[in-house]
Amino acid sequence: MKVRMLLSAGVVLAGLVGITAANMNRGRQNQGPACPVIAPSIELTEAETLNILHMREEEKLARDVYLVMYELWGANVFANISQSEQRHMDAVKNLILRYGLIDPVVDDTVGEFTNPDFKTLYDELVAAGSVSLDEALKVGVRIEELDITDLEQALTETSAPDVQKVFENLLNGSYNHLDAFTRCLEGGCMCLSCM
Repeated sequence: MKVRMLLSAGVVLAGLVGITAANMNRGRQNQGPACPVIAPSIELTEAETLNILHMREEEKLARDVYLVMYELWGANVFANISQSEQRHMDAVKNLILRYGLIDPVVDDTVGEFTNPDFKTLYDELVAAGSVSLDEALKVGVRIEELDITDLEQALTETSAPDVQKVFENLLNGSYNHLDAFTRCLEGGCMCLSCM
């Protein structure tokens, strides 16, 4: 009798695990690169959670502004870096999925944000970058400096190895992007074909 109950419980448990895995996979369809389902070994602190969610929208801010600047000015530096920002968004989204957080990017439309501060900043940056190509490049510098400041602060507030790795990769990318925009501003490349 006990063996039959254990077997029945095992079958039910296996079924629930299968349903849960199927639902998780179904929910990930059309959501970018897959993140392996690995249970995190630690729980996030409130600061870590807030920083992950903040960086998800901040990377979207960069991507969205650069997409608009590319449409306005045709400078490849904006097209190429916007693609990199999309990869940054995807990397942060993988953390959101891994830790079961609620993604603040509920509408991926350019210029749409959950945090109204990002919407205000987006409007301000697009207006500034619409003046001239030089001003657009200065907007790129401003965004990357903001990313660097926020990522350096976020790194001081986490001990989770996977979060550290993602933030360090984003930080390295932001330094590279800052260098690219600075070179263009200094005339180090022909901005319609640079990067």
